[in-house]
Amino acid sequence: MSPTPARTSRAQIIAAARALLEEEGLEAVTMASVAARVGVRPPPLYKHVRDRAELLDAVAADAAGELGRVLARAADAESDPESRVAALAHAYRAFAHRAPRAASILFTDLGPGTGAQLEVAAEAARPVVEAAGALVGPGDALPAARVLTSFAYGFTSMEAAGAFRLGGSVDDAFRLGVETLVAGLRSAGRRS
Repeated sequence: MSPTPARTSRAQIIAAARALLEEEGLEAVTMASVAARVGVRPPPLYKHVRDRAELLDAVAADAAGELGRVLARAADAESDPESRVAALAHAYRAFAHRAPRAASILFTDLGPGTGAQLEVAAEAARPVVEAAGALVGPGDALPAARVLTSFAYGFTSMEAAGAFRLGGSVDDAFRLGVETLVAGLRSAGRRS
């Protein structure tokens, strides 16, 4: 392993940390394990990230940025509010299937020294808030976005944990949940 920082970049470090996160979990993402993954000793990493907290923050920000792009594409592909909200839920589920631990880290308190990812997460949430607002009205946009996010995150978290063991189609259950959620939000929007 080379001690020279020129052999790695912040982007490579974050990519290595995300790969470790998905393969082995949050506890496996250490400065030493990331350094080994990128082929350097740990000291050069500190030229790119201050400590593990900053590394985890960067991983969460990277995941939030990716999710934001996924959600923006899903929202842009639909014209009516109901279809847009449904597309966002399905896009989140697809992201959570591809990167379940990255999806989870977005809703995890990473401890002291973190929080910079919140700005990126707020931008990632923008398509959800806008689509929810178009369905229920601007006054209830944020609460509706929280309901949608809670459903999608909760369902996919249970799915990743293997909690749906009673048989039947999990895809059908998700579709039913999205349809029910959209109908409920549409109804709440009409009352406003």
